[in-house]
Amino acid sequence: MPKPGALFRDVDGGTGALIEETTQRSLQLLRENLMPQGILAARPSAAADARRYTRVFGRDAGICALAMIGSGAPALERGAIASLDALAALQAANGQIPKYVDPLGQDADFWYLGCIDATLWWLIAVHRAQRSSPLRRVRSRWRGPIERAIRWLQAQEHQRFHLLQQNEASDWADIMPRSGFVLYTNALWYLVKCQYGLPQRDATHHHFNHLFHPFSRDVPEYRRARLLRHYAVRGRRDAGLYLSFVNLSFVGDEGDVFGNLLAILCGLASHARAQQIVKALRAAGASDPYPVRVTLRPITPRDTLWRGYMERHQQNHPHQYHNGGIWPFVGGFWVAALAMLKRTELARADLRQLARINQLDDWRFTEWFHGATLAPMGMAGQSWNAAAYLLAQRAVESGASVLSSA
Repeated sequence: MPKPGALFRDVDGGTGALIEETTQRSLQLLRENLMPQGILAARPSAAADARRYTRVFGRDAGICALAMIGSGAPALERGAIASLDALAALQAANGQIPKYVDPLGQDADFWYLGCIDATLWWLIAVHRAQRSSPLRRVRSRWRGPIERAIRWLQAQEHQRFHLLQQNEASDWADIMPRSGFVLYTNALWYLVKCQYGLPQRDATHHHFNHLFHPFSRDVPEYRRARLLRHYAVRGRRDAGLYLSFVNLSFVGDEGDVFGNLLAILCGLASHARAQQIVKALRAAGASDPYPVRVTLRPITPRDTLWRGYMERHQQNHPHQYHNGGIWPFVGGFWVAALAMLKRTELARADLRQLARINQLDDWRFTEWFHGATLAPMGMAGQSWNAAAYLLAQRAVESGASVLSSA
């Protein structure tokens, strides 16, 4: 593997130093946020503790583990396994992995309407650990928790669409109104099916592309799929993206960036569709000036999709938080998708921008930024910012997969 930053020095001189420093700062932040029981979501502080960021989160720890495994840093290698252990230790009897656990292993939280993606990210990280961790006895670890987690997910799978169903506000975008069949969740579900050899993988792929991109001329055979398609296309045009969710008579066409990136990275989008997604995101300025805004067309209080809970903590107003804020950790997946599609120069340029946004305010690793004003918002010292940067840097410089089904 080339030394971090090496591919950048001959392009624009000093930029390589920024790439190298961000790599080292990212590793340092992960080490600082590591407890014996696993990786915390953010740097410990009074504010972080008040908002429960000093916990081991299922989705955050899963993403962090993908970067920590194979890092070559012994403490991070051990911390990844400790994180997965901590979450498995407080797995629900029905198989659900918690939204978060406290570092002392005494409490687990499962969110208001359930947290579906913690279980998915946990399984994805476990798959990586069992195949890539240098630590002993990892390959045979977690057999019981894996079986229970998969059964819990299968119990929520529609038996004709073979897609997961969920409530509103029950994944990473936990104050957004996406419900029913959700793009982000089902991209991860397809990856889990590939990784664990689960049944009906091809059916999941088929219905994913029919439901979330209903604009093709290929009319579904299943009559209920045709009805959902009818509602989805009514009054809409093909914007070049997958819909963020499909419910009985309403859908999300606000432009879910993370879900569309995962569709690429998890192998659901054809090459042509993946290039179309990148074109649409670039045309909308999703990565300008920093990668990346997570909603292209923020939901406003006048929209039918607006919910009162979106004002919780004054967070999800237009251009804020999940409703159009800039999230550097999602920017890492944007860069990785560009690298996967061989958009190498663009990936390198946006990796530089990702380094710069993490560098702001003396390497604050800010959780998110206002999508219009660029004001820094949210918690400092975000672990998954560091992890996603490392994954992006690895993808650009070595061609390593961020999400692999191998």
